[in-house]
Amino acid sequence: MRVVIDTNYFLAILPKKSIYRPIFDAFRQSKFELAVSSEILDEYAEIFEQKMNAEISANIIELILKQPNSIRTEIFYRWELITADYDDNKFVDSAISANADFIVTSDKHYNVLEQIPFPSVKIISLREFLFFF
Repeated sequence: MRVVIDTNYFLAILPKKSIYRPIFDAFRQSKFELAVSSEILDEYAEIFEQKMNAEISANIIELILKQPNSIRTEIFYRWELITADYDDNKFVDSAISANADFIVTSDKHYNVLEQIPFPSVKIISLREFLFFF
């Protein structure tokens, strides 16, 4: 299974006491593929640094990059499917480029994707994704 994880939801899987921690553990055990673009990694680094600190942020990004199940995506076309929050398009574009099964998020801005037949981008909540592990 290949997914893209929205930044705030990636943050939720990191704490050892988080109910969503099994998702991060599954990632480290290569039980799913994580698709990330340079833009996504930049946002992860920025937000992780704000929420934690620069060293922890750098360690998480390094871990993501070194994981054999991390798929680096290159964005050749910007679909601009989300108009309510343009920044969310980086996740959509990466999901399309990587042919991901899902974007893991509960952000309401992504609901518009349900109305767009092509390209098809499926959304799954963190809680739903947790059931895979």
